[in-house]
Amino acid sequence: MADALDVATRSFNINSKLGPKLKAAAEQNAILRIGWTNAGDPVPKNGELGLCPGLPKGAKIRALGKLGSWTAAFGNGGTFTIQGDVESYLGAGNDGNTITCERSAGNYAGYGMKSGEISILDGCGNDLGSQMEGGLIFVRGNAGQRVGGGMKDGVIVIDGDIGNDPGAGMSGGLIIVNGRCPNPPEGVTLRPVTKTELTKINKKLDGNDFEIPNDSVCLESTSQKDDLTSNNVVSSGDMSTIGLVPTDTPHKMNYITCDTVALIGERGETNTPIALPLPLMPLISDGEILSNFEHKSGLDNRIDTQPFIVSNNPRIIDFALVSIGNLNFIGPSLSECGGIVIDMLGLPSMNSEEIDGMLVALRSLLGQEKPFAFSNGVGRIDYLHKTSAYHRADLAICSIEDGTGISEPASLPLIGRSNKANLEDYYTDSVISLGFSANADDIVKFYAAGLKLVCCATPAEDGPEINRWLNEIHLELSTTLQRMGLESIDSLSRQNLRALDFETAAVSGLRLAGYERPLPHWFAR
Repeated sequence: MADALDVATRSFNINSKLGPKLKAAAEQNAILRIGWTNAGDPVPKNGELGLCPGLPKGAKIRALGKLGSWTAAFGNGGTFTIQGDVESYLGAGNDGNTITCERSAGNYAGYGMKSGEISILDGCGNDLGSQMEGGLIFVRGNAGQRVGGGMKDGVIVIDGDIGNDPGAGMSGGLIIVNGRCPNPPEGVTLRPVTKTELTKINKKLDGNDFEIPNDSVCLESTSQKDDLTSNNVVSSGDMSTIGLVPTDTPHKMNYITCDTVALIGERGETNTPIALPLPLMPLISDGEILSNFEHKSGLDNRIDTQPFIVSNNPRIIDFALVSIGNLNFIGPSLSECGGIVIDMLGLPSMNSEEIDGMLVALRSLLGQEKPFAFSNGVGRIDYLHKTSAYHRADLAICSIEDGTGISEPASLPLIGRSNKANLEDYYTDSVISLGFSANADDIVKFYAAGLKLVCCATPAEDGPEINRWLNEIHLELSTTLQRMGLESIDSLSRQNLRALDFETAAVSGLRLAGYERPLPHWFAR
């Protein structure tokens, strides 16, 4: 861990020093160099990762050495050249950068890119151009398996041989191969390149000192995309079969103020935690719905103070959701939001080095002092918590709707055991994400079960309706706490929870109401 932390620290330092220089260098048309001393002597880099994220238009950077994962990701029009090798996710989420790797690149080069150009001059690994939506990728040398997997648009040109399953799942774009190409999978056709395509693409490749020969082959999608969607398995329950009971504390009067604030990001003495008025982080697609909300009703304005998880246009208090759906345009918004949630369910599986690279790139844009979270399914709860603890995430968000069908009551012992095994010695807080719009009753029960926050969809993507919902939750939370004789939501515990039927008690491990203890099988070894 010490070596990984050292590499990440070095990488953060390089990015922090480059940041203030980028705009000035762009205005002067100057090239910034990484891997040379001020006197021009070479000092090649060795493994630094996540370097140069979000390069703005006009910025020019040249690097020397071997770089790690997520180099030059989330670009917005800059120019980046690496004289050496680079690991996975080169130019991921690219939206305008011109990137040149003068040696080899790892897996997932150009992942999810939207526009720009990536040139790799000595071959690359698997999944080149995966999920790309536009732009041009040129590779001289061999490429691995699944070239252009899931691509929607853009052009990939390979002057060399490629591996199995080329174009798997592609729905648009072209893959041009000047070399050996295996038979493509179903839905992808292999044909000669047309004269029109030769002229058009060779014009794009003008700066690469290469022309596509007329005996090259072209891969393109032939499958008709229907509007059919798979029926994912959803959760089979809710929290209505779990009850809330008071302890020996007498109830409070209805005018007593109850504390419903949840603190997140409590990393240490030097970090200022974020206070959420409600232990809730609703998910919404576009933050402009919140920014444009005009408070007119007699209800309190709770939208302006409640952080949300937002896919696009987050406000300064919101957490930006980072997923494959917005990877190539969320970058410029990161410096203006309050934190990030990384949706690991939709991204490819990554090893620790690749996750570190992604975190360095994202947090260099976000700001290291701001909190971040990982999100994954309840079926991978141990992996989620181990990853969150290892990478020092502030929140580990467990999504119920991951296709396993595990119910909310059944998830409680899974999350609780993993909390104890993987998070007990860390500051990472455990959070749950629901497939329905939560109410105060749901929030209280999950909080009593040891979960710091509840994430869920809003009842509607409408400002006044969202504000009404937040006010209802605040009122009902206070009423519930007063009934239970508590002045703070932090006083809740599993002692306040009861399973109201046998099945819920069997899967949750909670005390069965009336029986007043867990069912016997929970004590069996």
